[in-house]
Amino acid sequence: MANKTLFEKIRDGDIPADIIHRDEHCLAFRDISPQAPVHVLVVPNKPIQRIGLAGAADEGMLGHLLLTAAEIARSEGIAESGYRLVINNGPDGGEAVPHLHIHLLGGRKLDWPPG
Repeated sequence: MANKTLFEKIRDGDIPADIIHRDEHCLAFRDISPQAPVHVLVVPNKPIQRIGLAGAADEGMLGHLLLTAAEIARSEGIAESGYRLVINNGPDGGEAVPHLHIHLLGGRKLDWPPG
């Protein structure tokens, strides 16, 4: 059996996290090194290494992740002022954990380009 990713360990309760949402498809928790006043990670329960490896069978789950991020933005009070959703893919894209996830960032003005 392969080793669990950091996010699978959080999902399974092996590592504590500030979980703010959980359902049958995903969980969301606050980033331990926030880059904005609101920095939440939305992670699918299914271990997909990165967005570039998702398949057609994952379409519904991917849509669910986006809609969940939008709902969290509303509940965090940043939907009206604006927020950013980021998905990193691969080392050059900034991927640090090999498990697909969406960064929800907001609560301050976010510059462009991001860096």
